[in-house]
Amino acid sequence: MKNWLYVLSIDILNITLNLYKIMIPIIISVKILEELGGIKYIAYALSPLMQFVGLPDSMGLVWATTLITNIYGGMIVFISIAAQEPLTIAQVTVLSGMMLLAHNLPVEVRIAQKTGVRVGFNLLLRIGGALLFGFLLHSIYNAGGWLQETNVLLWKPAIIADNSLSAWIWLQLQTLLQVFIIIAILVTFLKLLKSTGFERILIFLLNPILRLLGLGEKTASITIIGMNLGLTYGGGLLIAEAKKGELSQREIFGAISLIAICHALIEDTLLVMLLGADISGALYLRLVFAFIVIGIGIRLILKLNDALFYRYLGIKSPKN
Repeated sequence: MKNWLYVLSIDILNITLNLYKIMIPIIISVKILEELGGIKYIAYALSPLMQFVGLPDSMGLVWATTLITNIYGGMIVFISIAAQEPLTIAQVTVLSGMMLLAHNLPVEVRIAQKTGVRVGFNLLLRIGGALLFGFLLHSIYNAGGWLQETNVLLWKPAIIADNSLSAWIWLQLQTLLQVFIIIAILVTFLKLLKSTGFERILIFLLNPILRLLGLGEKTASITIIGMNLGLTYGGGLLIAEAKKGELSQREIFGAISLIAICHALIEDTLLVMLLGADISGALYLRLVFAFIVIGIGIRLILKLNDALFYRYLGIKSPKN
């Protein structure tokens, strides 16, 4: 029992420290970018793309904030704009779908890179996938005349006046502590699944879906965790597995790609529904889109030879 707890503690610390090494420098860099007004320049570049998905130019600032920070940041900006520029439920659902697929990119793309996925491919998957998904949602809702009623916000947050550096530092420390606690719970949960044999039952139940998507059964438990809790946690676990060499680079690539465009299914879905997004786009169509993209994409990738795969998509780990 002591040995089991010792190994568990080491695994928790290693995974958490690896995530901290990625997250802390990027959190600081993003803060500097915000202070210098960099997000406004990104928003200006994104504004023309908003018309492609049936949104007003002003929503470029919402998506830019989401891309650089997270969904919470995008929500705050959206609420401040929505009062002056009301949208339909369909438009809010389109914007929310794009926010769900592409957010917090500085941190999440770096984590994906550490698992062995090239930055260029991940950015294309996240940003390109979000634009394609937004366009499809816009086309579907527009063609059917669905969700054209004026949107009503379900959540109006109280404005927090404290924008000081000390308040920001305290918030980041709380976030890092939360990461440690969740990683500890997840690693313990996974070890219990393995030791009790329940993991085999889970894999058996999920195997038909995984095969359809072109994913290996060894990635089942981590993929489910990432899809439900987020890329940060699923990615952290995959980084640890990559270092152990127990999963092939292509298995990891497939799992992290699915998690990248379809994660935090419960929390993030509920968040955007507070903005007025319809569950059809926030959850159901998002799942269908992710499964189709990954199901087709991974099968094509599996057919690539190693030279092409490692040149354009994957990063060869020391164990490969």
